[in-house]
Amino acid sequence: MRTAETRSVISEFLGTLLLVFFAVGAAVLAGESIGTLGIALAFGFTLLALAYALGPISGCHVNPAVTLGMLVARRIKARTAVEYWVAQLLGGIAGAALLFLLAKQVPGLKTREAFGTNGYGDRSAVHLNVGGAFLAEVVLTFLLVYVVLAVTHRVAVLGFDGLPIGLALAVIHLVGIPLTGTSVNPARSLGPALFAGGAALSQLWLFLVAPLVGGVLAAVVHPLTHPPRAALNAAARAAEEAADEVRAESTE
Repeated sequence: MRTAETRSVISEFLGTLLLVFFAVGAAVLAGESIGTLGIALAFGFTLLALAYALGPISGCHVNPAVTLGMLVARRIKARTAVEYWVAQLLGGIAGAALLFLLAKQVPGLKTREAFGTNGYGDRSAVHLNVGGAFLAEVVLTFLLVYVVLAVTHRVAVLGFDGLPIGLALAVIHLVGIPLTGTSVNPARSLGPALFAGGAALSQLWLFLVAPLVGGVLAAVVHPLTHPPRAALNAAARAAEEAADEVRAESTE
């Protein structure tokens, strides 16, 4: 693996680890104090910070659904997608392990079948059924991946690209936390569920599959609303040429 590829994979591992530790950690360690709004902002701000730190290196996917959307949109190669998926899943598990170790130092803190995991039925704040949970996760992930595809050029998150992505994730959590606890990220769901066990683990399948479906749908819909990059470049060149002609005529 080349140095640039190695850095990208390490960035995806580290980014996912930090997202799980800090954002899920906000729910596990401070959820009662900061509430739904605080947790949503923790996810949004963490992703925003990571987008600026890691975006130029790996694109800061830190989410298998985003990587799948990039793959379907033909912005990355299959090999890169597989490497990212492995790094993201391992990063999610590592971040959850660190958080679990810290949580165990807090007297009386419950982790069994909880631990910031996602759920439906009795594990949903509004008792959302399995069909509703699947639909919610598909739609919520669709928004996240659609925004990522819309604001980025190819794979990288550059400039102000991270701002709408972070804001989108915060809004997604404001809507999704009462429904399913909000996954929209299989790596974010996998790590905590492994340590929570019980029903969190038995319901995990939905939070692995539904976000991937949402990511694919976003990649399919995105070209219907946004022209290919080549067309945008051609339009920009045509506009520049027209402006040059106007300026030339005005000076004659």
